[in-house]
Amino acid sequence: MSSKYLVTGGAGYVGGVVAAHLLEAGHDVTVLDDLSTGFAEGVPPGARFIEGRVQDAARHLDPSYDAVLHFAAFSQVGESVVHPEKYWANNVGGTMALLDAMRAAGVRRLVFSSTAATYGEPVSPLVTETDPTAPTSPYGASKLAVDHMIAGEAAAHGLAAVSLRYFNVAGAYGTCGERHDPESHLIPLVLQVALGLRPSVSVYGDDYPTPDGTCVRDYIHVADLAEAHLLALGAAAPGEHLICNLGNGSGFSVREVIETVREVTGRPVPEVAAPRRAGDPALLVASAATARARLGWRPTRSDLAVIVADAWDFARKREAGR
Repeated sequence: MSSKYLVTGGAGYVGGVVAAHLLEAGHDVTVLDDLSTGFAEGVPPGARFIEGRVQDAARHLDPSYDAVLHFAAFSQVGESVVHPEKYWANNVGGTMALLDAMRAAGVRRLVFSSTAATYGEPVSPLVTETDPTAPTSPYGASKLAVDHMIAGEAAAHGLAAVSLRYFNVAGAYGTCGERHDPESHLIPLVLQVALGLRPSVSVYGDDYPTPDGTCVRDYIHVADLAEAHLLALGAAAPGEHLICNLGNGSGFSVREVIETVREVTGRPVPEVAAPRRAGDPALLVASAATARARLGWRPTRSDLAVIVADAWDFARKREAGR
């Protein structure tokens, strides 16, 4: 059965891929994005596009919508430390305005793009939803504040809500891939070296208690992530705020990522040793047991070579089209 969805931030990386999956499933999709970090060409064909801020959602939301999928947020950890006010105003203030608009329009289902940054420094190698939340940046704190807001909205007003806490999203889907400015994520950074856009990749610390001495992280393919959002729409229950981690449950080291890029691209990737960065845990991997049990989610693109190959295809096409 076709439903009508508002996707805030649907011109961005993850929002665009989720919007594409919704359209492929036969749904009616409206994307609301101010293009401050997204791209108009990232809106999938077939979606209605409204250029605007999430703070103005009340102008566009009406009772004909079945649910909102909310991705509109600033997400650079370093920037949030320098300009915390930007993150409180947009991520928290924008979501508060969205919840008000949803309540006024009678739209009672929400899937929220949350983050593993809500946990801060992990207390265990396999992070679960019951682990303490102690974010170390205003970005993580803003996302945690929104989770608290959503919980209150569900309890007081019957909102059916699911927060999905991502770990490291990677790969590409169709014309949607990573293109942050500045880029801070490992896989696209290493691919830039393979493309000759950077001279080398820095390896921050090689003496961690891991098999090869470099940090281990959980990588999830963006298409697997998108499928979780569609499942979350069906799992949302009135008056409940469900929180699910999304990850593969296993990790890859920095050196494994670099070596996989070399194998996939067939190009040299020089690496440079650099000191550890403050706050980098040795191991950060998600337990996705809740998502498997409550959503029925099963990632199918967990192989690192598949993730890198899709990201490489996107990066090459993007560079060729400049």
